[in-house]
Amino acid sequence: MGNLRTPPPQRFLAPVAATVIAAAIGACSGYLLARSATLSATQSKLQTSAAMTLSRTDAFYNEAHATLDAINRSPYSPCSDADIASTRKLLLSSTLPKDAGRIRDGRIECSSLLSQADLPLTQFQPQFSLPDGTKIYRNMTPYKNGDSFMFIVEKGGAFVVFGQTSGYLDAGPMHFTILLMDASSGKAGRLGGDPLLTDGATTDRDAQGRLENVLYATRCSAQYSECIVGYTSVPEIMQAVRTQQRVYTSFSGLIGAFTGILALLIYRRNRGMEQQLRRAIRRDNLRVVYQPIIQLGSGRTVGAEALARWTDENGVAVPPDVFIRLAEDRGFIGQITKLVVSHALRDFRETFSKYPDFRLSINVTASDLADPQFLPMLANSIEQANVLASSITAELTESDTANSKIAIEAIRLLRENGHSVHIDDFGTGYSSLSYLHSLSVDAIKIDRSFTQAIGTEAVTVSILPQILAMANKLNLQIVVEGIETDLQARFFCAFAPLTLAQGWHFGRPMPAEAFHAMLLEEEKKPPRAGFDHAVCSDEIQLVCARRLECPHLEADESQVVLDHEPV
Repeated sequence: MGNLRTPPPQRFLAPVAATVIAAAIGACSGYLLARSATLSATQSKLQTSAAMTLSRTDAFYNEAHATLDAINRSPYSPCSDADIASTRKLLLSSTLPKDAGRIRDGRIECSSLLSQADLPLTQFQPQFSLPDGTKIYRNMTPYKNGDSFMFIVEKGGAFVVFGQTSGYLDAGPMHFTILLMDASSGKAGRLGGDPLLTDGATTDRDAQGRLENVLYATRCSAQYSECIVGYTSVPEIMQAVRTQQRVYTSFSGLIGAFTGILALLIYRRNRGMEQQLRRAIRRDNLRVVYQPIIQLGSGRTVGAEALARWTDENGVAVPPDVFIRLAEDRGFIGQITKLVVSHALRDFRETFSKYPDFRLSINVTASDLADPQFLPMLANSIEQANVLASSITAELTESDTANSKIAIEAIRLLRENGHSVHIDDFGTGYSSLSYLHSLSVDAIKIDRSFTQAIGTEAVTVSILPQILAMANKLNLQIVVEGIETDLQARFFCAFAPLTLAQGWHFGRPMPAEAFHAMLLEEEKKPPRAGFDHAVCSDEIQLVCARRLECPHLEADESQVVLDHEPV
């Protein structure tokens, strides 16, 4: 628990701040994109609606001219009862005109709907004169209908009345103006619709655009003199779509937050274990610690195993089996091996000179064995450090030697170069007599699972004497790892006093400075007592008494095959 550290507040604030900023950027981007898309869609809709309105206006004129032509073809005397009845019949068969009749010089002479008493006496002036002689009047008394605008079309002494409610041209925030070109003045004027607010907009031909905060689209008739101008203001548009805008902005904010989190995850992945480990190797930020190796018979420290240790960028100590496996899986374990070799030779160069029999063990992986650069790197490093090759022991795990052809050749070259070769984690699944014969190694390092079984009823205790007998028969040095109790140490000492051992019982992995200080203390004190062979033998008898058989050291070699699953 003492190794657990509370992460600084910045570690929590940074992701939160990044997410908030990303959400804000997403919301702003969403708002701007939605605004741009809305304005673009509105511009397109203005063009379409203006064209539709123009089509309907053309339909008015078409029906107006058809009705006027029919009235002017009447065989009856103008304003006679027969003429009025004929006009009324025409009106009833039409869909758009509201009234029809006769007009002369701006004064209504008769109507199909109004009585003579209801006819105005006023002489009206046309607002527009068209090139074909057609005249247009607006809101002529008595043709008014509240908010509705009405216009009268005159041709050849006949007239028809059309009405159009303002709602007909209403399309939400869009406004429409009907413009007519007056033939006499040559200027366009408003016939109906909303007041024209787009000063400067093109109103005499097809066009569209934006003037400050106003979007507009103009569509002009190919048959008649009218143009339709559709327009709307940006504030009106945004007000009309405010709900959708809020939803889109919120959604974009969520997307922004998600993107921020995703970016943070990618960033953290870049700062993830593999990337952090690679950076640590490049920056030489891995530590190397050393665990003492003791000779059981004498109690002397005769060597050490170099072990890599790593604390990541968040201050968390990563277990060796985790980052070593990661480096193996990702194919850069050789960089860690090279770093360990470099640190070990630097830390123990003087120790090798002072204690010629001292041996430093370095773990070598299957990837190292298969790497053609490994042996030259090791030889070059040893030469530069001015150290004897015999001072460095290579430890290979059983699983790493499974490819026997590569392993046999690599072990041969290591031994030719002067190195001792030990099989680490021995007994975990690949062990057999023929296997050891083919590898030609110097020592076996018994796996800690066997050590921990001593003093228990585990089946591996009965296998241990066979392993020790096999090593004795092949003249192999025995190294035992994981010794944590005096009983475990005495058990192995009883079989072979020259057995080498390491474990927390003798010392935990420590930095080079602490290791050298331990060696100095060991020099100052009398040699520490080893484990008496007779006492150790008593321990063996105690353990073996629990078994039906107690294999002798000279066990039958043909029976020594340990193809069992790891414990």
